[in-house]
Order: sequence, then C-alpha cells, then structure tokens
Amino acid sequence: MFTHGEILSVLEMLRSEHLDLRTVTLGLNLLDCASDDLKRFQARIYDRITKTAENLVSVCDLVGEKYGIPVVNKRISVSPIAVAAAPFGPQEMVAIAQTLDEAARAIGVDFLGGFSALVEKGIARGDRALIEALPQALASTSRVCASVNVATTRAGINMDAVLLMGRQIKAAAELTADRDGIGCAKLCVFANIPQDVPFMAGAYLGIGEADTVINVGVSGPGVVKKAIDRLLADHPDADLGQITELIKRTAYKVTRAGELIGREVAEILGIPFGVVDLSLAPTPNVGDSVGEIFQSLGLRSIGVPGTTVALAMLNDAVKKGGAFASSHVGGLSGAFIPVSEDLNISQSAQDGFLSLEKLEAMTSVCSVGLDMVAIPGDTTAETLSAIIADEMAIGVINKKTTAARLIPVPGKQAGDRASFGGLLGESVIMQVNNAGCDNPFIRRGGRIPAPIHSLTN
Repeated sequence: MFTHGEILSVLEMLRSEHLDLRTVTLGLNLLDCASDDLKRFQARIYDRITKTAENLVSVCDLVGEKYGIPVVNKRISVSPIAVAAAPFGPQEMVAIAQTLDEAARAIGVDFLGGFSALVEKGIARGDRALIEALPQALASTSRVCASVNVATTRAGINMDAVLLMGRQIKAAAELTADRDGIGCAKLCVFANIPQDVPFMAGAYLGIGEADTVINVGVSGPGVVKKAIDRLLADHPDADLGQITELIKRTAYKVTRAGELIGREVAEILGIPFGVVDLSLAPTPNVGDSVGEIFQSLGLRSIGVPGTTVALAMLNDAVKKGGAFASSHVGGLSGAFIPVSEDLNISQSAQDGFLSLEKLEAMTSVCSVGLDMVAIPGDTTAETLSAIIADEMAIGVINKKTTAARLIPVPGKQAGDRASFGGLLGESVIMQVNNAGCDNPFIRRGGRIPAPIHSLTN
C-alpha cells in the first residue's frame, strides 16, 4: 500500500517533474509471414502489423488519460527482418523497409524497430542483404529503425561486421546529408542486445519471445533530479549513501506507475505483458535531463572528474529500485546519456567539459553506449568502425549491453551544430582523434574470440 505522502509525491511528479511513460512498445512476431515471393511477404507483414496493432495508439491514449500519466510514444518492434526476409536481396530489403514504414504510418505509431540483424558470430545471406540495404532503407523511410548486433560476451566481436557497419553508417549519412545525416540516428550497433528492449532505435522482438507482447519504457530523469534537490534542501549534509537510497526509492515509484499503465494496456488489447524497462531517458526539454542530475549531485557539469562514479551510483540505484518494484524488469533499465537528446549533455560537450573519450569511459558503467553522438562528416569509415569496436569491447568484457549510435554529419566539422528535430534534439559536433587516418588494425577483420570468463557452462 502507498502512504498518503507517496501518493502526493507521485502527483507532484506528474504535475511538474516530467513523469511520463516514455513508450509502450508492441512486440510482434513476423516469422510466420515468411515467403520467397516479395509481394506476398509484403502483404502478409502489412496485414499482420495493421490488424494486430490497429488499436494500440487509441488504447494507450485512453489508459494514459485515465491515470493522468501520458504515454509519449507508441511503437512497434518486430522479429529481426534479416531472419524473416532471409530469401531476399538488398533491393527487396529496401522495399520491405518501405512496407514496414507504410504500416507504421497507417496505425499512427511513432517508430517501428526490428529492421535488424544478429551477426555476432557470422553473417548469413539475409544478414548481409539487410546490412547492404541499410543506407537506402533508412534514407527512404521515416519511422523504421534498425539495429545490428555485432558482438556478445559468449561469441566475441565479429570484426568483419564491425568494419561493414562503419561503411554503412557513412553511406547512410551521405544519403541523408540534407538533414544532417539523420538516417544514422535510426541505426544502432550493439553488443549483447537484449531481446525485449522497448526503446528505439534498438527495439526488436527476440526469437525467444511470444507472438505478441507489450513492453513499456518508463523514464523520469526530472523526477530523480527534483527528489535529490528536495533532499539536499532539507538535509544539506546528506551523504552519498542517503542520496543513493533516495534514488532507489524514486525509481521504485516510477516503475510501479509504469507497470500499472503497461499491464492495463496489455489487458485491454488481449496481449501478454512483458517487461518494464526503467531507463532514465532524457528529452531535449528543460527539466527532463540526465545531465542536470549530475549538477544536483554537486558536479560542475557532466564530463568533469567524478562523473563516471556518479553515473555508476545512479545506474545501480535505478536498477535496484526497478527490480524491487517489479518482477518483470527488462530491456536496458538504467541511465541513458544520448548527447543530442539531452540539452544539458549537449551543452557540456559544447563547453568542452565532455569529450568523446570521457563519454566512452562513462559507457562502461551505464546502460547503453555512445548514443546520438554527432561527429565530423569527414570521419572515415574505418575510424567509425574503430570507435564501434572500442565500444563493443566494453560490452563484451563487462558482460553488459553497449551500443553505438554515431552520426557523421556531412559537410560539418567539430564545433559546428547538427539538428535532428523532435526527441532526437540537436548537438555540437564532437571532436574525433585520428578521424581522417586509415586503420590497418580494423581492416584485418576476422573474429576476436570471446573472453575467458564467457566459459560458464
């Protein structure tokens, strides 16, 4: 049971602290739509999506209005298209992406994820076709998101796939040069990708999941910041243990509210409920920033010495609060640090407090990786692959999920600004060391073996 004080605090979260349900994501299995006839496959996936999800948006709005907790995004995640559409070549994959985009538009969802491939140990025919299709597919659609998993702790790092992804990211940026390379903002490269992520661009429905499932993503960095501010106003000498306990309790409340909404949406739609992903996912709005939490903790800016340990503390407390609130916590569940999507983080990069190297160090203790990082357009494909490989190594060695969503902005240099619009925000373009040089190490390719601690059987 909630106390009166806890109920009042939740109401305050809604009123002035940006508490919302960031996404309700309907996972949808498309594997039984398989066909070697393109038109038949397109018709089947379009019908499956539009019929199963036809009421998703209206039900989310209804339940959100009932409880006064807005559902900001309604999304779809589908089976990895590289598997479902394995018989087809790159041009057919582009056509399939366009069909997915049309289906997403027809039902009114914000994004559809699952234009994905899992290539941590090798690249099959369907995987290669999808990866080759990525630049054109992302340039010719507006709602389709893609992800490619190139590494796991159990398999190691597929450096052939890493090298290929650097080239494809570069090509996607060039095809959307008139929009600051926005095609790359819909593409994530992963290590240890979870099967139940509700957040884009990494969402897809894993092979081990049910035919349909509702997963929800709960946010609330503004809620955490305000809670810390109140504690320190009342108890200026509070130590880090007390602050950690407060963050944990706040995460508990946010998770409970999110699961309530998600379960009711699932019940109305007649679809099983999956997981709550409690991630502090910022938006470009003032007061909804992960970066501001660091300032409330006493750091001058995110990126200064002390940032990594503060992030580790924050991430751990969020996970513990979520796990205490629900038996079904999944996805990423922690703190996101997307540069362009967080006004404070973007400003820290602009002011010189946050470098790419510091950002990479921070990803070793948070829930994602190098996220929404705008870099100079003349960064070579090999350098992009090298940055990705470094990030994958962090995930593989630490047995955690990491990802890279890099945007080489055509025609722009470090210090310029790039704008992506909406929740994707805008950012200064960050400096990359050795951006224009070749990298024989990366070109060697092959597969870096799994670390010794992967042998757990």
